[in-house]
This record gives sequence, structure tokens and C-alpha cells, in this order.
Amino acid sequence: MHSQPSDSADLGDLFHAAFRGLRRTWAEQLAPWDLTPHQWRALMTLMRRRPFGSPTAGGPVVGSPRGQGVAPADSPVGQSVAPADSPAGQGAAAAGDPMRLKDLAERLRIAPRSATEVVDQLEGKGLVRREPDPTDRRATLVTATAAGQRLFATISAERRGKSSEYFARLSAGDRAELARILGELGD
Repeated sequence: MHSQPSDSADLGDLFHAAFRGLRRTWAEQLAPWDLTPHQWRALMTLMRRRPFGSPTAGGPVVGSPRGQGVAPADSPVGQSVAPADSPAGQGAAAAGDPMRLKDLAERLRIAPRSATEVVDQLEGKGLVRREPDPTDRRATLVTATAAGQRLFATISAERRGKSSEYFARLSAGDRAELARILGELGD
């Protein structure tokens, strides 16, 4: 079914094709919960926050030009983290802590208007809630509700299982080599 790529095969095309297959499985997996991949990414981003400067599996967090931290690429979705002195990252930011809508949009790398639409959808499902930012009356904070946190835990566990199934076609050695290569490319 799967042929060996030739030496002249475009690695970008091969990588993209493999990712499309994995993404298709994820979309199918989200369907029973009536979640889109965009909604899942937003919920995941809210739930996987780390305080600015905290170490991750890939090493220390490094700063970006805007003063935001950027988690290493091998962290979940290569997301950025809020600085400790920002309202969204008050030194002890943790999974599920409120995040400014603007920061969520930046982390998702989408327009603020698009982030608002996704948050509207998640709020309509009872998975997140908005609240005014006590330090900036123009800003809105978004946080996962208890239902959103439970759903995140359930789907995350299932996704790990599906990912294991997807990559089971590869030998243990090939999986380790792929992880090493992707780790290098993510830097």
C-alpha cells in the first residue's frame, strides 16, 4: 500500500501527506464531541499553558521580540507562553488559568476576530467562559470551565491512543528515529 519514497521525493510533500493523514484521524476523533480542530486547538492552548520561563521537556523557554516566551517546538503545538508580569501570566500561570483573548489569538496564530468566533463557539458549548480582565477593562480573559477541563482530559487520553495506533506501523526504532528527526526540525 505504501511505497518507499525515491531519493528524489520532496520531503516537504511527504511530510505534509503524513500530517494530513494524522490530522484526518484527529478530526474524526473530535466528531463525537462536536468539536472542530480549531476549537480543539483553542481549548488545548488554554489548558497547556506554562508560566513564563518554566522549563519544559525540551529545555528552557526562550524570549521572543514581543516579550512573550515561546515554548520549544517539541512542546504541545509549539505554543508561546505569557510573561510572568503580564496579566495573563502572573508568575504562576498554570493549565486552565485565564488567558487574554488577544494572547490566545497570537498563540493560535490567527486573527483576533477568528479567535473571538472560536471562543464564542466553545462558550456556547459550555467549555470556556469569558470574564473581564481586572487589570485592563478593555481586555477579556478566557478560561476553560470544569466541563472544558474534563473534556480536554478525556480527548487528550484518546488522542494519545490514536497517535500510538497511527505510528504503530513503524518499528520502535523507526519511531525513535522519527522523534529524533522531528525534534531537530522543531528547533
